[in-house]
Amino acid sequence: MLEPPEFILLMKNRLFSLILLLTLVFYAIAGYHFLTGWHPIVMMLIAILIGVVINLVVYIVINFLGKGIRSIPLKSITAILSGIVVFIILKYFGFGWPTILYSGIATVGILLCIAIYRFQLKRTFSSNVFLIITLIASGYILFILADNGTDPYDKEVPLAFSENENFLPSSLPLENPAAVGTYTVKAFTYGSGTDEQRAEFSTGVTYTTNSVDGTWLIPDWKDKKKKWRERYWGFGAENFPLNGRVYMPEGDGPFPLTLIVHGNHSMIDYSDDGYGYLGELLASRGIITVSVDENFLNGHWSGDFMGKEMPARAWLLLKHLEQWRNWNAEDDHELAHKVDMDNIMLVGHSRGGEAVSIAAAYNPLPHFPDQAKQKFDFNFNIKSVIALAPTDYRYDRKIILNNINFLSIQGSYDSDEVSFWGMRPYRRLQYTDTINQFKSGVYIHHANHGQFNSTWGNSDFGAPAKWLLNINPLLKEEQQQEAAKVFISAFAEATLKDNHENRSIFKNVSVAKQWLPIEHYLTSFESSNFHTIADFEEDLDITTAKNNTRISTSNLALWKEQYLPTRDKGSQENNAVILGWDYENTISSSDKAIYEMMLSADDSIPFSPNSSLQFTLGSGNHEWLDINLTEAQKEAKKDKEEREVPQLDFSIQLTDAAGQISTLKISEIKGITKPLKTRFTKFAFLDKQMIGADWEVQLQTYHFPIETFTTINSEFNIDAISSIKFIFDKTNYGVVVLDEIGVSGDD
Repeated sequence: MLEPPEFILLMKNRLFSLILLLTLVFYAIAGYHFLTGWHPIVMMLIAILIGVVINLVVYIVINFLGKGIRSIPLKSITAILSGIVVFIILKYFGFGWPTILYSGIATVGILLCIAIYRFQLKRTFSSNVFLIITLIASGYILFILADNGTDPYDKEVPLAFSENENFLPSSLPLENPAAVGTYTVKAFTYGSGTDEQRAEFSTGVTYTTNSVDGTWLIPDWKDKKKKWRERYWGFGAENFPLNGRVYMPEGDGPFPLTLIVHGNHSMIDYSDDGYGYLGELLASRGIITVSVDENFLNGHWSGDFMGKEMPARAWLLLKHLEQWRNWNAEDDHELAHKVDMDNIMLVGHSRGGEAVSIAAAYNPLPHFPDQAKQKFDFNFNIKSVIALAPTDYRYDRKIILNNINFLSIQGSYDSDEVSFWGMRPYRRLQYTDTINQFKSGVYIHHANHGQFNSTWGNSDFGAPAKWLLNINPLLKEEQQQEAAKVFISAFAEATLKDNHENRSIFKNVSVAKQWLPIEHYLTSFESSNFHTIADFEEDLDITTAKNNTRISTSNLALWKEQYLPTRDKGSQENNAVILGWDYENTISSSDKAIYEMMLSADDSIPFSPNSSLQFTLGSGNHEWLDINLTEAQKEAKKDKEEREVPQLDFSIQLTDAAGQISTLKISEIKGITKPLKTRFTKFAFLDKQMIGADWEVQLQTYHFPIETFTTINSEFNIDAISSIKFIFDKTNYGVVVLDEIGVSGDD
């Protein structure tokens, strides 16, 4: 403590007195307005007293440190401070690591340097111990950064693919859609012929294309971004090239056409060559495939357009289609009549996955919506869109697609796009015509962002940030791409060639398990003939649904409707009902929890022998049940071991107007997958800081063929179904998330 004479000298220090007075004024203001129920004057005086104490304590600490610093040579202080300043500068210009981790590692590094310096000066016991401790700490950090990580959740989820899938949706013979087809593939490029950086689009082109003026699409092409891009590429927004890698099936044709576009990667680490595995496969199966070059729109050290380039990404795809239409119509051109312009598919990855939806939405428009003076005249027959690990927030317009086949694929270990954004345009997509179409979503556990492109690799971050990633749990690149080939080729066959049997893969992925890596796949599927009974979007009344359907429950421990959050507390833009039961914490467990939907006889719900009862379902968190426990139950729970995540199962019971019932277990159709947890980085605390929760609710679609219910009970009348019951009778506790209940016709 300060002795009185020194304290008096301190108070006579005019600078200290002025600073003390200034800080006390701020403390007084804060105290006066700090509402505790006490009189504001009392709070102000307390705050002033606290301010005096804090000022004195801080002064004592700094005074003590100052005396210690005076004993250290100036050159040592200078060396340490310069190192700190340099690390701070490097943090903001070269290392994208979280501050707490970066600061900790930098501190250990500086301490190691100090330890080595002390050891060299004087080898005392303390200097030896200090050096050993800092060496161990440094070695541990290097070991963690060099290690590929581990999957802490690998034993929590049972093996993929249920053994009890008795009612698979396809009785038709199904061939492996990822198998190489019968066509010989010819590869070539087309482009401007003047590309200064890439020979394949200059001297190596087979067909030369004209450039296009996109200045009106990307007003942010200016200043530093414009200067350095144009210096590198040799062109600007006024003469964007139409460059593409073509995988052409040899033969007379005409063949369906697919364009694939990459996402945002380093501008000078070219991305268009990364989809050759898809191009070769689709072309061998009779589909012309083009990997489009839009690298000049990607990020660079000079800047990233941050989504303002999305209209340009989409528009360029349509200009490529325009080029193909022109070639196809020129009788004397080598590509004349090669393309079936009535069967076009767009595939996009990352930002490209958002761009393909934008392009499909732009396609029928007469004008560019962001600047009506610019006319459009495209109107291609784009039948299908595939979004691989897409964004859905870069463009400042919310895209709503209509009457188109749609597929989105997402990996659970995607550390670039950490949520399944592709399900948002999936749910916004509307069917208003009579054409038989469908949409699907595929969630692949342990797949990441980059491995859908063969040149991006298994690190979704660039160095040095990639050293933090937990690589070990990931699928191997060839496995992830094999899965992509199965789903993308099956989708192309189903939508471009009308091979409808391939739809069964998206209805129940187990029909393709012999071709897929052993992994968990959650698939969503909805056809254009789907009739909705309940989607929980219509109102706030949880006892009603569409079509005058009434809802009742009994013995549920949890029942609520809410928007599903993403792992980072964003929105999935989807409302669902959450149902929980807990017989371990109820007085009687003999009465099972039931969620019942009572159908109105006045509504024409299209049940038929060829239809299916359909809904989406996912595991919830059984810990959500704790919100309803009494204080006594919560206290008793503290003394018990944490309950395991149960392997959920329950019954579906249909009742007809005559009271006849028919019941199936969920597991007879498809198992309910436990929450698919992830560890993106090597440090759990970093996941919470950088990513969010270790899982998010992901739903999958279940189809119960109506004819199956008549097989179980021959007297059951499918033309007079009056009730659908979800009976939670197979586990003592659990939580499920239920959505999109309805009837689908024969696909």
